[in-house]
This record gives sequence, C-alpha cells and structure tokens, in this order.
Amino acid sequence: MSDLGANADVTALLSAPVDVETLARLHHKLEQAAEKNDLLDIAYTTVDSPVGKLLLAATPKGLVRVAYDSEDHDLVLDTLGHKISPRILRAPKRLDRASRELDEYFAKRRQVFDLELDLSLSKGFRQLVQRHLPEIGYGQTRSYRQIAELVGNPKAVRAVGTACATNPLPVVVPCHRVLRTDGTLGGYIGGLAAKTTLLNLEAARS
Repeated sequence: MSDLGANADVTALLSAPVDVETLARLHHKLEQAAEKNDLLDIAYTTVDSPVGKLLLAATPKGLVRVAYDSEDHDLVLDTLGHKISPRILRAPKRLDRASRELDEYFAKRRQVFDLELDLSLSKGFRQLVQRHLPEIGYGQTRSYRQIAELVGNPKAVRAVGTACATNPLPVVVPCHRVLRTDGTLGGYIGGLAAKTTLLNLEAARS
C-alpha cells in the first residue's frame, strides 16, 4: 500500500466517531493504569451545586482546590499543572468523599467538613489565616479585623482580606464567613451572589 493510501486509512480511523461508552471505558482504564503505576498527582472532578458547577481537585495529601465556574476551570487546571504537577486526570472516585460532604453541606445535613486538606497552594501568612478560618462556626461570621486578632497580628487587616480573597478552598475553608467591620460582605472569589447564597444557607439551618 502506498504512503498516500496508508495516510488516508489513518485519517479515516482517527476521524471515525467514538461512542460515549467507549470513551468512558478507555478513560477508566487510563485512570486505573495511572493509579496502579503511581502516575497520578492530581485527581479532579466537577460537581453541581447551588452556587454553580464546582471543580474539585486533590493530591495524595488531600483536597487542594475548589474552584467556581467563574474562575475558568480549564485555567485552574492549567495553573495546578504548573504549580504542582502536570500529571492531572479526571478521576471522580478519588473525590467521592469531598463530593458527598459538599452535597450534605448544601442539603443542610453537614455543618463541619471532615476532609484531609492540602494547603500547599498558600504560603506564610495567607496559609496561617486559611488554617484558622474553619474555627468560625457554621452560621457565624467574623470581621477581617477579628481574624487578624485571632492570628495574632491585629494590624494585618488588609493582609487577612488578601488571604481570604486568594483562598484556594472556598466553601470548605469558609472565607465566606468573613465580613467587613461594618457588616457588609466584602469581596469573594466566587462573587457576591455566591457569598450571599452560602451565608443565607447557613442562616436558614434546620
């Protein structure tokens, strides 16, 4: 067979439609092989929620990223590839527990998350603040100033705001519970509508 004929056959094979079940089966095999050979550094999935589609990503250490649709999930994955590892694969089973706990939270059946977290995307003061945010109880709020006092640096109000704005694990690490001193919302990585939804959800606890 001539090279021209061989190329035509390859082109035809590559352009042939592949059914969804076959793709799912191939992806599952890829996922299994990656896990078996320890080639998967970041597993991710997406879940639906009252605040839109959320991207969940985890390393072997724990949940490393929760991202809103408005952050551009493709861009978030690209950033994770550069900051942590390019070995990323959609692997929903790795995120089953996180997905379930988020479902329970949005259904008002869970008030505290019990997940292993990987805070390696944050450093120094930002990580310190983010470690303390879960101390704000469900349905409660604190001001940026109060959080600055909590972490032992009362003058670092602006830095606390930055730590909240760059929180890589929104919802799970509850930066939505931090407000301005006058009680107004302040900024939020998922937008003010999402922050309002979360606060209203917790205020209406059953």
